[in-house]
Amino acid sequence: MVLVPTKWLLFHNAVSKQQFPKSKVSSFFRINGYPPDTNEYIELLKNKFDTYKLKIYGLVQSQLEFSLSEINAMSKQEQVTEHYCIQGWTAIGEWAGVPMQYIISLCNPLPQARYVVFRSFQYTDGDEFYEVLDLDIVKHQQTILAYEMNGEPLTVGHGAPLRLRAETQLGYKMVKWL
Repeated sequence: MVLVPTKWLLFHNAVSKQQFPKSKVSSFFRINGYPPDTNEYIELLKNKFDTYKLKIYGLVQSQLEFSLSEINAMSKQEQVTEHYCIQGWTAIGEWAGVPMQYIISLCNPLPQARYVVFRSFQYTDGDEFYEVLDLDIVKHQQTILAYEMNGEPLTVGHGAPLRLRAETQLGYKMVKWL
């Protein structure tokens, strides 16, 4: 119980921001996990995500839905960052997508909102994969919903149609197949 308050006291003003030159992008970026095999995801994949909708709901003033083309039309942010996997590997990738700060500004979280739940199309043993992040982490300047990696549309293996990139977190927190 001492660690969290001490960490906050010492580091709450420190803002992590990484930006590597494009020349440092790794030639190989490992794929972890297995793509979703649900009927819903398979149908979305068949139609190249044309009917995909990102749904934002919960403790927000405005519940929203966006198609992938609407997300792609939003302000694009690019960043070259290092991915840290708990399995002991790292790689540098160039990610592009919409900043979560922008999405947050559109939905206006209610004052009591403290967390954001990111739900994946991936299920393991019947359980949906999801991640919960503190709203302050989600508002970080390098937290994006990525739709590109290394200048190309995101592949299924790397999380298409959208992947969370929260650069202050370890890789397993960056939910794929949103």
